[in-house]
Amino acid sequence: MARFVLVPGGWHGGWAFDAVSQALVNEGHEVQALTLSGLGDEPAIGANLEYHINEVVQALRGHDTPAVLVGHSYGGMVITGAADRAPSHVKAIVYVDAYVPDNGASVWSLTTPTYRERFIAGAAADGLACAPAAHLDRRCRPHPMATFLQAISLTGDWRKVRGKAFVAAFGWEGSPFLELYERLRLDPEWATHRLDCAHDVPRLAPDALAGILLKYV
Repeated sequence: MARFVLVPGGWHGGWAFDAVSQALVNEGHEVQALTLSGLGDEPAIGANLEYHINEVVQALRGHDTPAVLVGHSYGGMVITGAADRAPSHVKAIVYVDAYVPDNGASVWSLTTPTYRERFIAGAAADGLACAPAAHLDRRCRPHPMATFLQAISLTGDWRKVRGKAFVAAFGWEGSPFLELYERLRLDPEWATHRLDCAHDVPRLAPDALAGILLKYV
């Protein structure tokens, strides 16, 4: 039995991985899909990227079994920081159409001008949280802007994780991740996968994603 820790993207909670989680559980594995602070029913004052990274580190260190650590979109920032702090607790790290930061990067610095404009518009009400787009699931919550703006601090220890994989979604326009996919697929330390769906991979291709994740148990 393997253990999976799943970190959703912006505005989403652990529910975003429901179908993926069920597929993994059906194969006999343990799954922990996290809802990060400020993205559930309770508000979180002062939640930033560091705050979210610490929550994932706690989840990793709370078990003896090293986990397959998975992050979607914004979750790539969080899993990188967590794996950097606790590499011995991570069996493999899988980025699902997600940011893969170097030291000092932020979502703001890594994303496209179009997404920066969306962040600004979404945070117009109070400047503290970015409202979810109208087309997203009703369970989505305003996302703390500090998590998008804060630069990540990395030692580089996350690169010691032996299994590193990137899953790219090729079915949508304006992706900030395709150039990253093309770069990583030439790197012998990385495995890469592509899916022909839009960005919300856990919802649109749960069985295909679960099949990829099972390669890293």
